Amino acid sequence: MGNPRVNPWSNRLVPLPVALEDIDMPQHRPVITPLAEGTCRMICTISAAMVGVCLTGISLLRVVISYTRTDTITDDLLAFDAILFLIATLAAYFAMRVDSDVRLHRLERIADVAFILAMVMLTVVCFLITYMVTL
Repeated sequence: MGNPRVNPWSNRLVPLPVALEDIDMPQHRPVITPLAEGTCRMICTISAAMVGVCLTGISLLRVVISYTRTDTITDDLLAFDAILFLIATLAAYFAMRVDSDVRLHRLERIADVAFILAMVMLTVVCFLITYMVTL
């Protein structure tokens, strides 16, 4: 490996690429790319805000449900969605705080997957709210 340089966003050492002729034996370890700290910050802040959106949606649905005397599954789905957004928030937060590269990338992956699943679920819940509450 070449001489390391400092990543300006995470203050971690990042190895510089080396020429193929400088390598004695093949390396079988996967290359770990530096953490996209901007992505983790974005997931952390947006997910935290989306937890509040889900809780507001649950509150509004409970008012509609008590007024119309009907019950839907959408408030339960929003509660589960808020938990997914909370998982994404915590994983992104701890990904920015941890020092181990392996754990860092695992937490970043968990944050990405939880965030995407929560956004998809929120879209499905919005569709259900539109058609279940009006019926």
